[in-house]
Amino acid sequence: MRLASRVDRIEPFYVMEVAKRASALLKSPMCDPAQGGRRMIFLNIGEPDRTACERVQAAAHRAIEGGHTAYTPATGLPALRQAISRWYEQRFKVDVDPGRIIITAGASAALQLAMLALVEPGDEVICPDPSYPCNRHFVTAAGGQAKLVATSAEQRYALTAQQLREHWGPAVCGTLLASPSNPTGTSIDPLELAALVETGRALGGWTVVDEIYLGLSYDARYGQTALALGEDIISVNSFSKYFGLTGWRLGWLVVPSDTVAAVERLAQHLYICASTVAQRAALACFEPESLREYEQRRGEFQRRRDYIVPALREIGWPVPVEPDGAFYAWMHTGDIAADSSALCLQLMHQAQVTLTPGRDFGPALARDHVRLSFASSLHDLQEAVARMATADRGLLRQPWTSA
Repeated sequence: MRLASRVDRIEPFYVMEVAKRASALLKSPMCDPAQGGRRMIFLNIGEPDRTACERVQAAAHRAIEGGHTAYTPATGLPALRQAISRWYEQRFKVDVDPGRIIITAGASAALQLAMLALVEPGDEVICPDPSYPCNRHFVTAAGGQAKLVATSAEQRYALTAQQLREHWGPAVCGTLLASPSNPTGTSIDPLELAALVETGRALGGWTVVDEIYLGLSYDARYGQTALALGEDIISVNSFSKYFGLTGWRLGWLVVPSDTVAAVERLAQHLYICASTVAQRAALACFEPESLREYEQRRGEFQRRRDYIVPALREIGWPVPVEPDGAFYAWMHTGDIAADSSALCLQLMHQAQVTLTPGRDFGPALARDHVRLSFASSLHDLQEAVARMATADRGLLRQPWTSA
């Protein structure tokens, strides 16, 4: 069967490939405590270790039992759009018209809608490197090309307005950013974000900001939505991270008023509407008791951050920039091994700790950086650090062989 050429331009999602390798090892003696092995500690996938709070689960049950499962409008339940609008006003002091909010089948669907609405075949979209791989592949799927711009620890891995000007060209139509970022856990400085937006406007381009970790900020300087910078900003968000609904596949997109009808038309054809049960359950996310629980969870993530970053540095796995949001530590591993992919495989076999190699997130820092997710329990993080500290550095430096 002949496949479309776009398939060849989509790289594997290596974090999932690593997860498959790790899952295969679960059947081996090295991961069987009964045979003297140790359980695998998974610090590779960015998934909170706590799921939906009880109020959300109860709301889902009520929706099913009450038969409230029919299609919603493609833009989502009006009540949920209103609830999200109130959340922006109460938490971020930003007025977002609920008519600009489109409920989507996860943030992935939001990104797909945004790229299909904005990108023509042959267009270029500027993205920072490193950044979440799916973002650039949505550009590719829409017929465009992601133009990756290398960043560094000195700039907190964030694109700058100067870089945007330097890399702009006739084929560039816009900029796709993320704040806080996956894999670095760092946010764009508010002044720099404003400069990026203004520079993009002056050059005739648009700005899309992935804000799925927006609620998980640990520094008062950051944690503000880009929507405060104008109604032409497009924001992608999700119920997966702050609200803990990873498998419920529910997100939202905020777009300018004059693009709502076009995006709605795309949504109607691509997926009709997001899960009705998930939407009705998500209304409970914004109840005061639920929000208090989510803030408690945010505090727990911050405590894990405050443990893991100095602990990693102490054992010689340096984190050049402390993450101010999300739940990732972006480690420099150039002094440990020449290739981060081989390092992750060696560590998986030697210490039964699973991390994500840098190759997922762009070529600039791929070989000498590794991502660790501290979404797991503090106990697991402490055990993982202990194992990493005693791992054989000589073996970790060796090229990977499956033999």
